[in-house]
Amino acid sequence: MEIFAGSLPLDASGRRRLPEGLARDVARTFEVVALPAGFHADPYPVYHALLDHAPVHRMASGSVLVSRHGDLEAIYKDTVTFSSDKKAEFLPKFGDSPLYLHHTTSLVFNDPPLHTRVRRIIAGALTPRAIGEMEAPVTALVDSLLDAMERKAGPVDLIEDFAAAIPVEVIGNLLGVPHDERGPLRAWSLAILGALEPAPTRAQLDAGNRSVTEFVTYLERLIADRRARPGDPDKDVLTRLIQGEADGTRLTPTELEQNCIFILNAGHETTTNLIGNGLVALAEWPEERDRLARDPKLIRSAIEELLRFESSNQLGNRMTTRETTIGGMPLAAGTSVTLLIGAANRDPAQFPEPDRLDIGRQPNRHLAFASGPHQCVGLNVARLEGRIAVGRLLGRFPHYRLDGQTVRGGRARFRGFLSVPALLA
Repeated sequence: MEIFAGSLPLDASGRRRLPEGLARDVARTFEVVALPAGFHADPYPVYHALLDHAPVHRMASGSVLVSRHGDLEAIYKDTVTFSSDKKAEFLPKFGDSPLYLHHTTSLVFNDPPLHTRVRRIIAGALTPRAIGEMEAPVTALVDSLLDAMERKAGPVDLIEDFAAAIPVEVIGNLLGVPHDERGPLRAWSLAILGALEPAPTRAQLDAGNRSVTEFVTYLERLIADRRARPGDPDKDVLTRLIQGEADGTRLTPTELEQNCIFILNAGHETTTNLIGNGLVALAEWPEERDRLARDPKLIRSAIEELLRFESSNQLGNRMTTRETTIGGMPLAAGTSVTLLIGAANRDPAQFPEPDRLDIGRQPNRHLAFASGPHQCVGLNVARLEGRIAVGRLLGRFPHYRLDGQTVRGGRARFRGFLSVPALLA
């Protein structure tokens, strides 16, 4: 089934909707492992079809898609019924492999006690004071990237030249990775996260496994060096992870290595996508871009709206631990549940005119960072990076515009661009 949704106009409710008959067919037949053509370019009309006609949708595999904002919030908060542990789900997908070890050991795909232990240690190094101290160095980094782009004679790439360079440096600083050793970090991250797609190819799995292996080899040396020469545990996340908590709580060597990989992955691609998606959205909504340029104080609400409008992370997953019901549909224990974050963030029951960008939107209870105990531990770091990157680019180049063909990442779970050619003036 082919969907050409990008040309659909906004209707009276501020939504781009497929024709009724097509919308019903899409909602009835939708499979996350066999996406319709055109979905990666614009999934939102498909999400609206699901919201309208099948907000709880059972796929052929027996797994269930959930798209309503209220249902996602309820699932996020009920960690007893909806587990984040992915061992049973990932073993058939990854086999006994480096990817399986990584994804079943990292913070995001675990329940307490591992989740609680790792989250507490990471959060201890991301205090409001520590994040506040990041502002000056992040601002200096952004300004240096803007200077370099300004020196270019022609078009720049808002991803390669700007968005992707920021989180690599920030996370590299948090983990204390030497500057001359940061080169492979982005490629490792893209490969490991690419294997999380609903139906990864053999090439994606091979690249992901190779990247985990190479990253662990690198981390073994970095961790040994940090044990010998510890940093300040109030600022250096790796030192804090090594030393653990004052009560003696420690991570095993495997937990330590795999959660360092998780920190890079979680902090890298999602923030790259926040900045890249946000700059593209503002270019495509010039009235809102101009509004923000005229009133820079709107930057905080603008970042929240950009997170909602084009969520970096579009899909989440849970597994039911017991019989339950979602939206009137009974689910057996052991049912895989896919959370359509991108759909929930365009749910008209929560967001009036959901397909309209409004940088002053209030309230804005988006789920880009999830909710409940699994809410993103680094959300305030991402917000800081987004505010500085978008705000300072717009302050210097308020009339920047896209120039050429943008290239999407081509993934359903993580929504972003690989390339965004642009002119700054």
